[in-house]
Amino acid sequence: MALRREPTARQMRLATELRRLREAAGLTARESAALLGVSAPQITHIESALAGVSEKRLRRLASNYSCTDEKLIDALVALATDRTQGWWEEYRGLLPTSFLDLSELEYHASYRWDVDFLHVPGLLQTEDYARALFSRRVPELPQEELELRVHHRMHRRVILEQAEPVPYEVLVHEAALRIKVGGREASRAQLGRILELSEADHVTVRVIPFDLDGFADITAAMVYAGGPAPKLDTVVRDGPHGALLIDSEAQLEVFRTLFRRVKEASLDPSRSRDLIRRLAKEL
Repeated sequence: MALRREPTARQMRLATELRRLREAAGLTARESAALLGVSAPQITHIESALAGVSEKRLRRLASNYSCTDEKLIDALVALATDRTQGWWEEYRGLLPTSFLDLSELEYHASYRWDVDFLHVPGLLQTEDYARALFSRRVPELPQEELELRVHHRMHRRVILEQAEPVPYEVLVHEAALRIKVGGREASRAQLGRILELSEADHVTVRVIPFDLDGFADITAAMVYAGGPAPKLDTVVRDGPHGALLIDSEAQLEVFRTLFRRVKEASLDPSRSRDLIRRLAKEL
């Protein structure tokens, strides 16, 4: 079987988790290969996401590694056997891979948390707001790519609009709501969109107000996607060279704690809607 040229984020995550299980068991790749009855390069290719692994072999690997977490094993099997050709595939080769990875990640998420300080989170954005943001990019995007990015961002909202939507909780700073992006009318429409979505049972919007004392826990945007098992959760942070995926258990626990602290400091959903309505009237 030919090796993969460009593994997806989910394929890379499967590979990472299998390597972590092997290392936790104190086995080398060569020892693992001997137990499985394959060559050492095959294990290396699996752990590099260059090759897939069957359910039968994955379960044998888990047994060899003395992994007894059945929920995690089942989740890894789902990752290994998933053949979903999601809507994001139509953008492959047209947009950066990180755009597709985020789409795939949130599509399969069991829940989604967002924290943002300077911008309205992407899943809540209107088309005009998204277009205005992308038009500010330096260097300037060609018009065709700008429109592709806007269209892709609008398409991502499917996870909130499908028959079984992903539970979504967002914490957004008042600053992000006050910054006028795309002009006064676009900003007013954006606030209206947030209010509309906040009424849905699966969407919770909380505002971090300006007058909050002593708040300095987190200063940058965060996307937290819940996995089918807690060990498969993922945090997405914006980095200088694109999106950064964080998946180590120690770091995940840090971000869970940060989210909890920010949530505790935020306004409740009702007071948040009241503040958003007031901001809309001021425009």
